[in-house]
Amino acid sequence: MNFVALAGVLISAFIAGLAAILVTVAIEKWGGLHGGVLATVPSTIVPAAVGIWLAAGTVDEFQVAMAIVPIGLILNAGFLFLWRVVPPLIPEWKFGVRLTSITIVSLSIWGLFAGLSIQGFNLLTTAGIAPLTIGWLALVVGLIVGFGATIQHRPTPRGRNSVSLLTLLVRGMAAAASIGIAVWLAGLGNPLASGIMSIFPAIFTTSMVALWIAQGEAVPAGAIGPMMFGSQSVSLFALLVAICYPMTDSTIGLVGVSIGAWVGSVLLINATVWYYLKSKNDKIATP
Repeated sequence: MNFVALAGVLISAFIAGLAAILVTVAIEKWGGLHGGVLATVPSTIVPAAVGIWLAAGTVDEFQVAMAIVPIGLILNAGFLFLWRVVPPLIPEWKFGVRLTSITIVSLSIWGLFAGLSIQGFNLLTTAGIAPLTIGWLALVVGLIVGFGATIQHRPTPRGRNSVSLLTLLVRGMAAAASIGIAVWLAGLGNPLASGIMSIFPAIFTTSMVALWIAQGEAVPAGAIGPMMFGSQSVSLFALLVAICYPMTDSTIGLVGVSIGAWVGSVLLINATVWYYLKSKNDKIATP
């Protein structure tokens, strides 16, 4: 790996780690509804997309990496849902053992389906379906899944305990590692693996674990639905830059497209999801 490529990996990883630290504290401060939606605005995907674009050998490789992101977000929605399903199935062991068991089971299932998704994506593209078509269809499925996860009202309490600096650093390092690996894989010419790694649930995992430890089970449970729904903005961002990055021919253009895609994704999905869930909660709260 040459110096420029290595610098791209390190810079992308650093920005992703910083974003993870700054964004994920929203759940503790503003509760599952506001914080859950805010914490899922496109963050780590932004440096990942830029890094993969710079590292990818061809436009096709970059678009394949971005096209599989919406599939990865469906996996992440399923990963979050497992934090509703798995805990009741785990015996009332000691807190640390039980939490570790839940984490291992959830990540193992995510890894299994990530591998199956890559194989399925390859089969579909081999059959002649365009990667971006698969991505847009996956975004629609992801929105349906997110909507379904928020139909039933669940309390979304705020955290009452402070989160340690060490916990925040662990979140940042986990996100940085996953994005760094994603950009590195792109440089090796493995777009599918880099696309999946760019949305590895590092933040979701560390957030769920940290919230359980610091706040108990109620806070992360309340954030799961809004996070599943709001995280689909990451898919939209990936698809928008997959189309627009190849049209740019300068650094300024790359920055402008990134900002435009971010704003568009946040307004169309995060803001819409937040307004929908807030209105729904307000109606329930009103006697």
